[in-house]
Amino acid sequence: MFKFSGALQLTDLNDFITPSQVCIKPVEIEKVKKKGDTTIKIEGDSYYQVDVNSGEQVRLKKANITLNDCLACSGCITSAESVLIAEQSCLQLEKVLADNLSLANKKIVVISMSPQSLVSIAVKFHVTVSDAYSKITTFFKDIGCDYIYDTNLARSISLLEMQKEFVEKFKNDKKIMLTSACPGWICYAEKTHGELLIPYISQTKSPQQIMGSIVKQLLGKKLNKTPNEIYHVTIMPCYDKKLEASRTDFYNDIYNTRDVDLVITSSEVENMLQTKNIDFCGLSLSLIDEDYSFVDEQYQLLSHRGGGSGGYLEHVFLHASHSLFNVIPDQIIYKPLRNKDFQEVILEIDGEVKLRFAFAYGFRNIQSIVQKIKQKKCNYDFVEIMACPLGCLNGGGQVRAETVDDAKSLIQLVTSTYDLLKPVNPLHDRKTKELYNQLSQSDLHTQYHAVKKMKTALNIQW
Repeated sequence: MFKFSGALQLTDLNDFITPSQVCIKPVEIEKVKKKGDTTIKIEGDSYYQVDVNSGEQVRLKKANITLNDCLACSGCITSAESVLIAEQSCLQLEKVLADNLSLANKKIVVISMSPQSLVSIAVKFHVTVSDAYSKITTFFKDIGCDYIYDTNLARSISLLEMQKEFVEKFKNDKKIMLTSACPGWICYAEKTHGELLIPYISQTKSPQQIMGSIVKQLLGKKLNKTPNEIYHVTIMPCYDKKLEASRTDFYNDIYNTRDVDLVITSSEVENMLQTKNIDFCGLSLSLIDEDYSFVDEQYQLLSHRGGGSGGYLEHVFLHASHSLFNVIPDQIIYKPLRNKDFQEVILEIDGEVKLRFAFAYGFRNIQSIVQKIKQKKCNYDFVEIMACPLGCLNGGGQVRAETVDDAKSLIQLVTSTYDLLKPVNPLHDRKTKELYNQLSQSDLHTQYHAVKKMKTALNIQW
């Protein structure tokens, strides 16, 4: 069973999609136009429209429920779980690879791994992050994939764009900016407080979706392939990323393809290895595809300062301090507030607070920020928001501990391992700046949409 972030687990209902519950898609069936009274008859898994007088019946078209329908609904997101099993699973990747064996014009299959997933897998199998990267490359290439990258380069670009976006926004209206990299938070914002929150949410795409643009546009151009000739798979620490990839905003109507075709999680990769009886530690080491990977000369994975969720607060804070006030802080001091998942950072000049930033992880802290905005009492300029407590390293799709007692020590080990990665400032990285200049605004930005709420008993108002 998929474990979405807490922000999406709005009820504890076993909410299989039925017409009697909140999802309206199944009952939006276009009836055949007929004179006189008609009724609907159900036989097995088929639906018929029956003329009351003549008895004539017409079979009605079945309604299809997709992830896009779930994202356009104001109901509980866990209704998407059964759909995700079919559309966003390892079985789909295996199907694409199997189909490739018989296709003359094979799809280029590209894997993009999040650093959080790489670290989770490295800790699980007691290997270094570098060796985990190399062995994952071996595994996926052995089963038929063509290119294996990480998403840190895309995150570098996302950080650069959000820095720029914040400075421009601060100069113009000084409204609060809320980060947009967490899909669990975005779905919650759109469905519960869309009109209120959307004006404050950054339009910078997440690293996953920027990586989609890099793979489908830049790599495609280099390989002389159109976007639909490339099948792009991401490995993420979070099941919510499956929902993000399926948004219509990230669909290419010209080529009928998505920027990210499939999302699988760290734990699903572990299951793939177990199902195929792969001895992960026994896998050989392969050279990493470095064109779009964020690695140094020794193929060691590079990262960013500011924590395991991407470092948005820290990077934007440092850039804004210098760009807006010509100040480069010697250090960033995080002040814990109500709990360790809610902390703030301030820039103070001559006793006056110039910038006030915070990060808010977990649904309880998100609610606190939302309530402050509703009451017009939020005094932050920027908030890094993540749906999962402790952030992305603790995502619901990460490799889990064997027992509940081991969970705390596991996340501590994952965090300490992640912290060992060498941080690089995207402003000073040549590869980041080169790729950044090749991407258009549409490759870097997206939009969000308020979802009209339905009047049902299942809608929870926060």
